[in-house]
Order: sequence, then C-alpha cells, then structure tokens
Amino acid sequence: MISPTRTASIFRGSRGGAALAAAALLALATSCGPGADEPAGGSTSTASRPTSHPVKDTSITAEPGERFTLTVDQNASTREYWYLVDPEPDSSVLVSRGQDYASDSGDEPVAGAGGRLTFTFEAKGKGTTQFTLLHCTFTTCQGNTSSLPPETTGPSATPTTGATTPSQAPERITYTVTVN
Repeated sequence: MISPTRTASIFRGSRGGAALAAAALLALATSCGPGADEPAGGSTSTASRPTSHPVKDTSITAEPGERFTLTVDQNASTREYWYLVDPEPDSSVLVSRGQDYASDSGDEPVAGAGGRLTFTFEAKGKGTTQFTLLHCTFTTCQGNTSSLPPETTGPSATPTTGATTPSQAPERITYTVTVN
C-alpha cells in the first residue's frame, strides 16, 4: 500500500519542484484547444493579432473588426513624445484601442533608455476617416509631458538665450483609413 506521506515526498525539500509541476500543468491545460473567445476551427478574426503598419504608411485599408498598430520610437529623457491629436478618427469607422509603451531596457528602468510606443486601432464600420499623430521633441514643443500634449501644435516659442534660428514645428502625420 502506498501511503499519502510517501507520495507527497516526491517534492521533499523542494518547493520549486512543486511550483514547476504546477506551472507545467497550467501551461498544458491552457494550451490545449481553442480559447473561450475563439471558434473551434481557429480564429477567423484579426482582432487578436493586430496588423503592424510602418509609421510612414499613411494610407491604410482595413476590414470591420480588424485591429492594426503603428509603433514609434519614444524617449522621455530627450523629451521625445508622440500623441494622438485632433482630428481624431470618426468613431463609427475607427476607434483607438489605446497605447502601449515598451522600454528598450526591458523591465529594469535605465536612465536615458528609450523605447517604443504602440498605438492600436480597431476598424468598426465601412467608411473613410483620418487621424493625426503629433511628434514632439525638445525643440518643437513646450509644456508637454509623456501623457499631456502641448496646448498648441504650432512651433515652440523662440528661446530667449540668443538663439538665432526659430523653433521648428512638430511633425504631424495624418493617416487616412478606409474600412471596406
């Protein structure tokens, strides 16, 4: 007869072994079969896997329900930020699904490290709409932070420290999205 104590002693002295076995069991259980929101034949929607577009691809075509992303370089230490600004897209055609920032240094914050900011959008209904991304650098915008765009999208005020060249206007990229 096998005693419960003997069976439990497989992982004696090793909590990591029990944790490893539990993790393996969880991975096995969650990787089998379709997910709760996925049909048995596999996903027929691209909503779970957005299409990535290059930033300079300003003309985008999508199907209703399709998600797509635009990823830009951003570095707070150099005051380089991107914003979704007016005109925002017609919400009956396209909606923003938010932004996600991934640091180049991973989970550990490193002074001066940049990263990538990904804007995610979802096509809703047939039509054409536009939206604009504003790219601010320390020379093109004043009064902005990572989450707060400048009050104006025109050039920053000319510095009073004797600079002879006026500030440049921030880069504005307007995208046209057609949903078929």
